Amino acid sequence: MQMNIISLDGQKAGTLTLNADVFGVEVRKDLLHRAIMWQLQNRRLVTANTKDRGEVHGSTKKIYRQKGTGGARHGDRKVGVFRHGGIVFGPKTRVVSHDLPKKVRALALKSALSSKAAENNLVVISEAKTSTHKTKDLASKLAKLNLENALFIVDSMDTNFEMAARNLPFVRILPSAAANVYDILKAQKLVLTKDAVAMIEARVNKG
Repeated sequence: MQMNIISLDGQKAGTLTLNADVFGVEVRKDLLHRAIMWQLQNRRLVTANTKDRGEVHGSTKKIYRQKGTGGARHGDRKVGVFRHGGIVFGPKTRVVSHDLPKKVRALALKSALSSKAAENNLVVISEAKTSTHKTKDLASKLAKLNLENALFIVDSMDTNFEMAARNLPFVRILPSAAANVYDILKAQKLVLTKDAVAMIEARVNKG
């Protein structure tokens, strides 16, 4: 699969052959769904937390004798039936993430990359570097390339480019090692640097 390499100025900078085993596989929507759910679940943390009878402050002394009071039998005041007592079966802080096999993750990433290539929403650039950190200058270049809503996956982070893109609401930059299904599918355009393509191909075909 041949792709033209362009610069941020819109000039052609050569061609590149994409690995069909990475950018030309069948798009598996089921695997894309599994990968997205796995990513989103791993971000979640249930922080609601209540104290049970073993965690609330108070004495464990029996409040009165077992029999002869005419009232119900009780132990200490930390049980749930009393005010300020412990909560029975209340929510606790917990992690709700789950595992996903490496082979499934790799195939899902291939499907995401292939979907962008099939939709002609994949762009390869020579490098993601700018001579200035001005957001206005970068925004002008991206507008000419129709890349206002894009995910840039780069081989190395350029300080000027990163600072210039920081205030662009629909532009995001990730290193090649952080390429993931959710961010790729969320962006309208996927932009890869020439060296990042080789890194991603080596990553998903590893092992």
